Amino acid sequence: MRRFSARRLTAAVALSTLVTVTGTACSTGSGSAAADDGTYTVWDPYPQFDKTSAWAKLLDQCGTEAGVKIKRTSFDTSDLANKALLAAQQDNSADVLVVDNPVVPTLAEAGVLTTTGENELDTSAVDANLLAAGQSGSKTYGTPIGANTLALYYNKDVLKKTGVDISSVKDWQSLTAALEKVKKAGHKGITFSAIGTEEGSFQFLPWFWGAGAKLTTLDSAEATAALSLWQGWLQKGYAPNSVINNTQTTSWQEFASGDYAFAENGTWQLANAEKAGFDYGVLPLPAARGGNAAAPTGGEFVTVPVQGDTGRYAVAKKLVSCLTSTDNLHTTATALSYVAPTGAVQAKQADKNPALEPWIESVKAAKGRTSDDLGTKYPTISEQLWKAVQAALSGALTPKDALAKAQSAVK
Repeated sequence: MRRFSARRLTAAVALSTLVTVTGTACSTGSGSAAADDGTYTVWDPYPQFDKTSAWAKLLDQCGTEAGVKIKRTSFDTSDLANKALLAAQQDNSADVLVVDNPVVPTLAEAGVLTTTGENELDTSAVDANLLAAGQSGSKTYGTPIGANTLALYYNKDVLKKTGVDISSVKDWQSLTAALEKVKKAGHKGITFSAIGTEEGSFQFLPWFWGAGAKLTTLDSAEATAALSLWQGWLQKGYAPNSVINNTQTTSWQEFASGDYAFAENGTWQLANAEKAGFDYGVLPLPAARGGNAAAPTGGEFVTVPVQGDTGRYAVAKKLVSCLTSTDNLHTTATALSYVAPTGAVQAKQADKNPALEPWIESVKAAKGRTSDDLGTKYPTISEQLWKAVQAALSGALTPKDALAKAQSAVK
């Protein structure tokens, strides 16, 4: 049995306050991970899915195939990491833990999770950029069950009225030119979320990374260019001042009004887009000089926590392998509104639903927030980044000064 450091676990509890940016319902309950003979426990962040859902039925199916019963407990995403850390202290961890990808390094650093080398999970088919979100150092902890990310929704009616050809939008310069044309024609340009929380960082990162900036150097010229882009849009009226307080939900509501040409938002809004009442399209977020910018990945990893009884690992491996098989990943990705983490399943998704093609492109260019071996450093960096965005967009500081202050605070 691996020994846990009480100090590391306590610190990890403090760090596990990373906020989910896609949102879930309240927990349907809690419970001990302790299981009766023949029963294996699964903890997940999907309280919105009851026992009749495709996800719950898949869990039961995988249990049946492994010859065991499944006891499933769902928690709110923000609650799950703390529950997992506390359970580890008591040697009472779930057999399988499905957890938001930015939290994986926190749990790994605390010694809560086994590595794929230890549990012999095969991750060879998973896209490397998605797998990176669950890596710390040279080790991998679990495998992604799916991913969501950000892209640009656009209102085809507004673009048609204002004479903007969407095929011309290839980089920052052409996007800004399109926004200028839209505004001159009397329409609204672009809406996004720049709120002072993880949501604000999440939405800023594609522009930050798209400029070539790195999270280890918040005050670089590239980072300043990205923040100056957003600030310039507000100053010219291409984006509303409301973005400073917008969540991704309120930003979507602005776009759904039908007045805006563009909105930065996520895969999870696809169902709402179909109900918006106007013709829309989706474009991967452009990088500064063209091509697709790396947007941050959302989505969960399926992991195997450390157990005092190592004999439980064999069945846990069977359960994870079942949940992440090619056939079942397609079921799961559809049920959770995710893009699958493997090329083979992504191709199946695109065949069944061509509307997912720009999202698959975006996911292929996406990047984990804790990638680049940031691990548990990310929450501190993110907080300073969203503070810099707030300071610049409110006019309190120039982009350069706001980012210099952020970098100083991180150090």
